[in-house]
Amino acid sequence: MPSGRTLVKICGTTTLGDALNAAEAGADAVGLIFAPVSKRLVAPALAREISLSVGPGVGRVGVFLNQSVAEVLQLADAARVSAVQVHGEFSGPELAELAGFYPVLRVVSPQTLTYHFEAPLPPHVTLMLDAPQPGSGQPLDWAALAPHFPAGGWLAGGLGPHNVAQAISALHPAGVDAVSALEQWPGIKDPARVWAFVAAAQQADARLDAAKPGAVGC
Repeated sequence: MPSGRTLVKICGTTTLGDALNAAEAGADAVGLIFAPVSKRLVAPALAREISLSVGPGVGRVGVFLNQSVAEVLQLADAARVSAVQVHGEFSGPELAELAGFYPVLRVVSPQTLTYHFEAPLPPHVTLMLDAPQPGSGQPLDWAALAPHFPAGGWLAGGLGPHNVAQAISALHPAGVDAVSALEQWPGIKDPARVWAFVAAAQQADARLDAAKPGAVGC
């Protein structure tokens, strides 16, 4: 992966067309939500079709909330995801068990970030910072979070084409994740917004690379 490259994930994907559009736009991953309470819940059979259609270069991240390790693994296998993202109550041993099968994005809120950052994470588990109510579309206070944001962490929470560049500049996350700002309505993406989001993240990376000491312009 090129130095300074911010990965881009398009979450809440519920149709094959939206998944293919995200892949064509240059997204690195799509998110497939299996939390039963979500407005963007996707059936395992459709998720599997998406996973098999987007190509090996696009990650497929299964998203779960307060589900058992057994259920997470069963759904992840059925949908052929390449990573899992977990919200809610997951213990250290449960994260370690999941990480024995898939890379894990462990979602935390600003209120619990310091605790999770100080506690040792199992191998192959990465923190993702999100709003207290994921999918709400409310951005976080990036300046206030900058001193606590973990190296290699991912960022979600109210990101869209209009502000992702600012977020990348403020926190230098390893990856960014967007949902509601890219939708026409819950679960259905606006294709143009998806392209604009990916392009804005790529442009932010290019500006940061150009500003590095020793960078050569032309």
